[in-house]
Amino acid sequence: MNTFWYSNRVFETTYEGHIHSLKENLLHLKNLVERERPSAELIADFLDEKGKNGLTALLALTGFSYEFLKRVFTFIRVKDAPELNTLVYRDRWLREEKSDASENIQEWGTGYIERRMSRDVFFRLGVANVFFQGATTEMLSEALPLFHLKKLSLSKLNFEMEALLDTLVRYKVFGSYNAKSETNPERVVERLLKEIDVGYARGDLSELIYNAPNEKRTMDFIIPNKTDPKVMIESSYLVTTSSGQGDKSKTEIQIDALLKEHYSDARFWGFIDGIGWYVRKQDLGRMVDAYEDVFTFHEAELERFKSQLLEVLS
Repeated sequence: MNTFWYSNRVFETTYEGHIHSLKENLLHLKNLVERERPSAELIADFLDEKGKNGLTALLALTGFSYEFLKRVFTFIRVKDAPELNTLVYRDRWLREEKSDASENIQEWGTGYIERRMSRDVFFRLGVANVFFQGATTEMLSEALPLFHLKKLSLSKLNFEMEALLDTLVRYKVFGSYNAKSETNPERVVERLLKEIDVGYARGDLSELIYNAPNEKRTMDFIIPNKTDPKVMIESSYLVTTSSGQGDKSKTEIQIDALLKEHYSDARFWGFIDGIGWYVRKQDLGRMVDAYEDVFTFHEAELERFKSQLLEVLS
């Protein structure tokens, strides 16, 4: 017989207690905000008092995820920019990474962020200030997609009804937003190819269908066509990280070997970009090794891609 929905009643009851606790923390923050003027210091004190649950409640209020918060602090550590440093009091809690942060950075886990927040008042103030002033900081406002930047609204910390509804709506539509083709940087490559009047196809290459049906994969771009391919391109843009990144890098190495065997005159290039790859240096290194050339979606790199492509096709 089908159980339809499996339910562990003991766990469900326990977890309801956790949800109730987070709700009470938000009500406590709301009362603090109503009694006092909202400030980074007030938020920091709330985080000090409530610890991990306080941060979880703050993330729920704004719609920010732990994963995205980790990425923001990775960005801050890498950039080492005066404006960002001032925002998060970086010089007061991160002296040891100044010399080589951008080259050897290891992303902090959520557990480390929570522990650092509990013992370091300046780091705690930095976390609070991301939520309090992050949206008005030029470098963050330029780097973050507008969909996520809007989560750092001061009106959310004021518990304004419209802002709370904004959080609910963004929770609901995030999956749909993320799946939209307009958020896929591959569209940038498509537009560039159209601008320079270069044809392309997608799909499987005939030689691989017949000779390596189990190892082949669908190619993102085959230029100019499948009959006479000159350049094959794979694109991977990641903001989040996953264990699948290691598998993807191994797959690309296998594809490179197949293409060298069956399409020896063609080029195999990759577009690899996004902070999700930046913080997985080992997997990123494997991916880069699989391609003859690698590009990002930066304007200068797109120009280099266009130049290289026209040279190959000519």
